[in-house]
Order: sequence, then C-alpha cells, then structure tokens
Amino acid sequence: MELTSKQRAHLKSLANGIDPIFQVGKSSLTPEFTESVADAFNTRELLKIAVLKNCADDPRAIAEAVAERTHSTVVQVIGKKIILYKPDKKNPKIVLPK
Repeated sequence: MELTSKQRAHLKSLANGIDPIFQVGKSSLTPEFTESVADAFNTRELLKIAVLKNCADDPRAIAEAVAERTHSTVVQVIGKKIILYKPDKKNPKIVLPK
C-alpha cells in the first residue's frame, strides 16, 4: 500500500502519542518476533517498534523486512523507532485523509 504525504503525516501524528510495544534486540528479527507483530495487527492498525542499541542491524532494513513479512506499510523510521501501519480489512478504525 502506497501512502500519500498527507496520509503519512496523519499517521505520524497519531503515532506520536503511542509507546513502542515491541523491541528488537541483539537477536534481531526472529520468526517469533514477526509472528508477534502480525498478531498485534489483529487488534491495532498502527504499531511502534523500538530498535535497541545492542541490535547491529539497520532500523530501515528491519522496518522493510517486518513490513514485507506482515503485509504492512512503513510509515516512518526515525532514529531507532519504526512506525508500521496495516488497515483492518473488516472494520478500519483509522480513517486516512484523501
């Protein structure tokens, strides 16, 4: 899913108020981590992930890999924080601007 700059800005503003619910550490991306993120998209549409200092991988590469595996969209990678978006197919809670 491709986001417009207006939609991306809207999602960034919504993500500003949420805390990271996942942390990527030394073991980087594991199948269990990816599965946990995919499960979280069952109850949320917007996720924030923190990349810890002991993780040697690039946060941008981690974001792209997680987005690809969970069929979500990377909203923003800033520093060691990743914001992902995946709309709920049945009952979307976040309404994106046109």
